[in-house]
Amino acid sequence: MTQRLIEQFDISEEAVRRIVSDTVGGSDDGELFLEYREGEALVFDNGRLKTASFNTDKGFGLRAVAGEAVGYAHANELSQTALLRAADAVGAVKAGHSGTLAAAPQGTNRKLYGDANPIAEPGFEAKAKLLQEIDAWLRGRDPRVRQVTASLAASWQHVEIVRADGRIATDVRPLVRFNVAVVVGDGDRQETGSYGAGGRKGFGEFLAEESWQFAAGEALRQALVNLEAEDAPAGTFDIVLANGWPGVMLHEAVGHGLEGDFNRKKTSAFSGLMGSQVAAKGVTVVDDGTISERRGSLTIDDEGTATNRTVLIEDGKLVGYMQDRQNARLMGMTPTGNGRRESFAHQPMPRMTNTYMTGGDHTPEEIIASVKDGIYAVSFGGGQVDITSGKFVFGCTESYRIENGKVTRPIKGAMLIGNGPDAMHRVSMIGNDMKLDTGIGMCGKAGQGVPVGVGQPHLRMDRMTVGGTRA
Repeated sequence: MTQRLIEQFDISEEAVRRIVSDTVGGSDDGELFLEYREGEALVFDNGRLKTASFNTDKGFGLRAVAGEAVGYAHANELSQTALLRAADAVGAVKAGHSGTLAAAPQGTNRKLYGDANPIAEPGFEAKAKLLQEIDAWLRGRDPRVRQVTASLAASWQHVEIVRADGRIATDVRPLVRFNVAVVVGDGDRQETGSYGAGGRKGFGEFLAEESWQFAAGEALRQALVNLEAEDAPAGTFDIVLANGWPGVMLHEAVGHGLEGDFNRKKTSAFSGLMGSQVAAKGVTVVDDGTISERRGSLTIDDEGTATNRTVLIEDGKLVGYMQDRQNARLMGMTPTGNGRRESFAHQPMPRMTNTYMTGGDHTPEEIIASVKDGIYAVSFGGGQVDITSGKFVFGCTESYRIENGKVTRPIKGAMLIGNGPDAMHRVSMIGNDMKLDTGIGMCGKAGQGVPVGVGQPHLRMDRMTVGGTRA
């Protein structure tokens, strides 16, 4: 699809611009968000192609912002009738309000990813054949393999953001993800392992033979480790977190609490703490939407603001929040390029992009050797977080005991329990091996899901509560 979205209305581009200007004018902010999206997903499960889907979506969302109030309407057709109906509903938010329209975001010629549609290459038949090959390869590796689930998913999103002054910002966003999950068994006992990768690019590097075999091998390795694991102990332990994906705990327990809307409404555990020491010295947390081809990266956010590298915590002190345009204006701050939405049917809000902790001075070996009796958490699965209190619970999908400075027996069922701000003060050693995750993150907030990235170096956290199945 190469035609501009604004040209697909059944009225002229000039007429569309005029309706947007009339609707948003007199408010504090707003825009017309246009979107076209293609999506494809294939799932090979239990020896057969279980799911194969392809879909397209097209529509617009029209927004006007008046103070803290937002008027928003959307439709899945690009017609004058739908746009005028939306304008009539949205315009009501301006009643009794006299606003000064905020300046449009500055434009950017930077591009963080290509325009090519990843759905086109390789074709459907080649993808299905590859998933079948992965299944056969894994079953041939170990007789204990009982089930294999391999999947490929891709989307191609074209957005145009029309401002009241007539300016239009455009972005074309590819996204791919590849996942393998394995179930292994020995008698009545079964355990699982998984691995995934992705980014804002084509499938090429992920589907090269050495890449998919590595991914499948990692899923099998994790499953076999868990098959030998003993029940996790419960109690208080020093914890070592591995680098990369374990940054999801930072994302959930700290990242959400640093989004502008929660802090403006004073519902975050970090509200009112700007400039305060909210983490141990040496802890620096960044949200960076500008990293080339990363899953959470965006050339521009969904309001048209160029994304940024935003320092949130610096040497343990709270120095910044992630902001969309509305919350930045109401808080007297600058938008940071974190205004994101799931689709044209949703209004934007402050959301993370790629959120990570920067590296320190210690090697992973030094960190592990410093722990006499603890737990090494290599990978996480699901978790729960309360933004207001900061309390969290995270389940480990791969973890080990540390005894006298050495990684020993694998354990299963370990749950890390704590409070985000408190946990950040328990960081006592920071590794020199910061790594981003492999490109699998998805973040939910207020019913909207967006792709994100996480990361961190190896960390030591002192005296953390661990929930387990063995006292």
